[in-house]
Amino acid sequence: MKPIDNELDIKIRSLIRSCGQQAKQMAKEGLQVFQKGPGDFVTNVDQMLDRQLTAEFSTLFPDDGVITEENAPSRERFQENYSRLWCIDPLDGTDDFIHRQKDYAVMVGLLENESPIAGWIYAPESDMTYFGGKDLGLWQAIADLTPELIAIGEPKSSDEQTVIIGIKDRQNFGDAIAHKVPEIKFGFSQGSFGLKVMNVILGHAGMYVYLNGRVKIWDTVGPLALAKTAGLVCCDLDGNPISYAQDAMDLETLAHQQSIVIGWASYIESLLPRMRTAIAPMLYS
Repeated sequence: MKPIDNELDIKIRSLIRSCGQQAKQMAKEGLQVFQKGPGDFVTNVDQMLDRQLTAEFSTLFPDDGVITEENAPSRERFQENYSRLWCIDPLDGTDDFIHRQKDYAVMVGLLENESPIAGWIYAPESDMTYFGGKDLGLWQAIADLTPELIAIGEPKSSDEQTVIIGIKDRQNFGDAIAHKVPEIKFGFSQGSFGLKVMNVILGHAGMYVYLNGRVKIWDTVGPLALAKTAGLVCCDLDGNPISYAQDAMDLETLAHQQSIVIGWASYIESLLPRMRTAIAPMLYS
């Protein structure tokens, strides 16, 4: 297995930035949009970038498995004998991309022995790359400028505690949460899972909660690697660590069977027990 040295990191960042800029340009020229399932869409850009990233990572890391969102047969790699898996989302936040919003990203995550150890998130509209992981630190780079260490920090204490929750989850559970945990302020909800996690890492929110059961392995590996590097807690609604063992995943879709909670320890300790009390009767009924 190739170690992720500086040369490979630069190649990965250059590759995902190139893909993101291609996506941004192609959106201006018009998109072909296809429906994969209820409320689930894909564009010709997702498909093109998926093929490109699959080819590049298979060449860069021939001994590793590569799993991508738009290549359904690649999901079989999860059950094969790979100690390392590259989990790739060519466009995280496709709905935002389709509607010409800014909150979409190209994401790559490295899973080693069922643990997220490195991640790269590129946001084309801001031309910003967030990257890092175990033994790598946590970095950000604008365009192709020299990377800078990310100044991570817990949100400043206040009477209101900002928690990010997706639109669907807020519709389903928001009233119950607000009743049980009145100090919560629901934060902005961008399309990209990875960019939501970055807002917690950067201290713009204390916690991100995802409950609707649709998040997949390519959505989470990169962001969770960065969150763990930042010292955040990554757990489910019951406080159990997020698992990438086969019995914790839907093996057909590679969706997580756990709810996802990512946040600063003080927020987890203060808010999660009451949130669980509010949500559990509806979530587990």
